[in-house]
Amino acid sequence: MTWLRAFGEVVRSGLTIEETRLEPLLALRAAAGVAIVVGPALWLVSPAYAASAALGAYSAGGATFQRTWRPRKVIALGAGAGLALSTFVGYLAAGRLVTFLPLLAVWAFAAGMAWAVGSTAGIVAATTVGSMLVTITLPTSVGLALEHAGVIALGGVTQAVLILLFPIRRWGAHRDALADALAAVADYARRLRHDPTAPFDPEPLMTARDAAAVTPSQARTRPPVLHGPRGLAERIRPVVAALADPDVGAPAEGPGRDRARELLDAAADVLDAAARSIRRGTPAEVRPESMDALRVDEEHEVLEGPARQAAEQLVELLGEALEIAGSGCAPGTTPTPPGPAGAQFLVRPTMLRLVPVVVRAVRRELRPDSPVFRHAVRLAAVAPLGYLIAARLPLGHGYWAPLASVMVMRPDFHRTYARAVARLAGTLAGVALATGTVRALGPDAHVSGALAVVSAGLSYTLNRTGYAYSQCFTAAYVVFLLGMGGQAWEQTVPERVLLTLLGGALAMLAYVVFPAWETPRLPGRLADWLAANGRYAAAVLRDYAEPTREHHAAMRRALLESREARATWQEAYDRARREPVRPRGLTSREAQEAQEALKGFGRAAMLMEGHVPRAESRSVPEAERFAGALETDTAKAAAAVREHRNPDWGRVEEALHSWKEAAGNGSPVVRREAELQKRALEDLATAVSRTPLERDVGSAREEQRVRAAAAAEGDGSGPAHRAPTEPE
Repeated sequence: MTWLRAFGEVVRSGLTIEETRLEPLLALRAAAGVAIVVGPALWLVSPAYAASAALGAYSAGGATFQRTWRPRKVIALGAGAGLALSTFVGYLAAGRLVTFLPLLAVWAFAAGMAWAVGSTAGIVAATTVGSMLVTITLPTSVGLALEHAGVIALGGVTQAVLILLFPIRRWGAHRDALADALAAVADYARRLRHDPTAPFDPEPLMTARDAAAVTPSQARTRPPVLHGPRGLAERIRPVVAALADPDVGAPAEGPGRDRARELLDAAADVLDAAARSIRRGTPAEVRPESMDALRVDEEHEVLEGPARQAAEQLVELLGEALEIAGSGCAPGTTPTPPGPAGAQFLVRPTMLRLVPVVVRAVRRELRPDSPVFRHAVRLAAVAPLGYLIAARLPLGHGYWAPLASVMVMRPDFHRTYARAVARLAGTLAGVALATGTVRALGPDAHVSGALAVVSAGLSYTLNRTGYAYSQCFTAAYVVFLLGMGGQAWEQTVPERVLLTLLGGALAMLAYVVFPAWETPRLPGRLADWLAANGRYAAAVLRDYAEPTREHHAAMRRALLESREARATWQEAYDRARREPVRPRGLTSREAQEAQEALKGFGRAAMLMEGHVPRAESRSVPEAERFAGALETDTAKAAAAVREHRNPDWGRVEEALHSWKEAAGNGSPVVRREAELQKRALEDLATAVSRTPLERDVGSAREEQRVRAAAAAEGDGSGPAHRAPTEPE
């Protein structure tokens, strides 16, 4: 992608309105937290204290809107404590640049490395850098600095107390994650009615697994309905795929296909009912037609062989889902989740036990090629540089420039540039709105404080609709807050706009100077996904060769690793498509074809999982040899992809040929599924294999193709591109 096209995508993404459900009650509660600390501080003490109180309460309230599965009151308390600490430490070093700039650089670097833990930690850590930049201008002594730090911490405590006293949809995010997983499988079943090879995105199942991990204290209060359905969705997905597939399930045409469509429609209806029940906490009814479709007639059932086996298994699983849909979340009515008695829940570390986890995560990212490490280095360089440049300008509030840089910078190119554009656009709109309001009303300090609270509430409300729209009211909030302190808008508005432009420009320039492109890493990401898929497919085959609980557990672990590798590849691939970098190692066409091939390979393994025998059932010894060949060849092929060599499937072909010639041929269904896996691997080899001449001219062809596409788009003959949405 050229820089011009990349910047066009950046602008569209930064200004796109994201279609999401607004949460006005949450915004009202967070805005009330701001009002509770700002009002008394303004009335009883001074505007300076009110500004500190507003900073703590507003930032802590904003932190609770981040995607996290921990209790939101813990996030509010953590954000308030971090803001207070950065405020006090920043003031201690603020006397001289020789002490403050190194502290700012170290703090910014640590905030950047916090992304190793997750996006929530990275965003909250960035707000502490902003707090350090802002509040060093307020206190005049160590005692006052302690007081301001305490007031800021009080803002976080206030938000936490409000969350405790007025819980809104407690466990709501966990309910939504589980309901989304069931709804995703329901949608998959409906699409299989019309397209037996329809793809499935496992992200909702991965999100539901993340939400299912709880601390021991959370496990004691978790609603019973959240205990078992996630595993049910996991087991239903391969069964509906196996039923719909014409190679190993229902026939492509005829009464068998009609019966399969009927069962798939009933499955979708039941899963949707279960999702509604979990999301709303109320019992749900299923259509009588779906109940009738789930009755398998032993004498007149048209499905035979593996298709009938899949249908019976699906009916059994949907029976469990019907119990969930009929019970809602009334205490004592939710069925016990299947599995051994006393099975442990997914454990999430407590805050104290999280410390070694954080240390290990940060240590893994301390390497020069890590996007997180490079992001931390950029933050550590841009924050002091922006502070120095702004301090030399004849403008007040010079901290706005480094603050803008810190808040828009992200570990990847697209989000950094999109947020810079969105922040500038939102700031322009916000200061224009605030200026018009101030000129019309001429408010005093108390009215300005009230307007600041209203702006904070609107910013919270629009927090998930797009950064530009939330930033609009954040900018208005800052103007009203400064007006509360007696500063005229004629000074603050031009400064805010110019310094925001400077900060955004520094953030964008920093990524150009010290980038962390994903494009060169694509071969490695693809190789990791291939190796993980190979281990998953081999684990499924070994469960056929010797059906034991140990092999089934190994299959489950391999599946989770495969999903993680796929998610990592998908994230890298999506980022690479938006980067203005010439393809190296894999062209866009090769990456797309390789992705489709590996999806087909994973789907073949999933189909095989749908027919996995129960423990102690009849084994398929021929599957063991094929599993070993598959695991070995995929591991070697992964190394070949990293080194830009052609993969070889010699062992897989030999093992499959021996399987065909074996007496009895083992299980014909399993062998057909193994053939599907081999076909997918051949498609992968076709996608990534190149002749020596193609290796020399491949990048030139790709560059020529990109130029042609850009030219076609320029004269209006190219396809329209839909602006991608970028979640916070």
